[in-house]
Amino acid sequence: MNLGIRAHDIDNQSLEKLVKKISDKGLTSIQLALNKSFPDMNTATGSLSPGFAQHIRRSLREQDIQIAVLGCYINMIHPDQTERSKALERFKEHIRFARDFGCSIVGTETGNVNAEIAYTVENFKEKPFFEVVESVRELVAEAEKFGVIVGIEAGVNHPIYSSKVMKRLLDSVDSNNLQVIFDPVNLLTIETYQNQEEIFQEAFDLFGDRIVILHAKDFIVEDNMVKTVAVGQGILNYNFVLNYIKKKKPFINILMESTQEPYIDGSIEYLKKKYQEA
Repeated sequence: MNLGIRAHDIDNQSLEKLVKKISDKGLTSIQLALNKSFPDMNTATGSLSPGFAQHIRRSLREQDIQIAVLGCYINMIHPDQTERSKALERFKEHIRFARDFGCSIVGTETGNVNAEIAYTVENFKEKPFFEVVESVRELVAEAEKFGVIVGIEAGVNHPIYSSKVMKRLLDSVDSNNLQVIFDPVNLLTIETYQNQEEIFQEAFDLFGDRIVILHAKDFIVEDNMVKTVAVGQGILNYNFVLNYIKKKKPFINILMESTQEPYIDGSIEYLKKKYQEA
């Protein structure tokens, strides 16, 4: 089992302390969002270089920790074209230096028709979908130049809000440099969570071969809403998910998210047990 965590879910004050905490947990990989894990460093667009990337990479490699994903979550359909262009340029800079970080995947969700990230049914219309296609094509064209993968993550509130729409995006952008970051909880709503196995199976059937990262978190139902919780603290059917993943995606990076102290150690043991049973 190749288990890791979002680096910014671990409290830290420096790169050295972050690496030590991850290593002490026995984790092998991270999803690294530079601005979230290193708020005191200059990680703004234009700041990256091979030297910066190698500095981060060396510190992690000393403890055999891989950067599985560079997280660069942007609003790729920002209503302000100037802001949208800035976001796309930031993502493309991550693509250009991903290999220096020892990473092959740069990941994002697909944004929001509003400037502020908030739920709106406007995201589900055709116009936002085609804007996503346009932005993803631009990112993938850059990724193809550098041998890097653009990882797209779906979410029920986003323009790519279901497995069918994700498949449509994959079909619309004809490139193997576009792959999927699969987060099972992100596909569930209060109306659908009781059919979670059917929803996950649909995803596996439609694009299981394109899944390159599994995000691991959990959920409960509270106040008539699906609420995210730490791994093992909810009702997600990990037996079902890991049974597929173990057979079809051996050694895939499984990255815990929304899992912070005091739950991390328990979540690690929970996932190891479920994976062994699968």
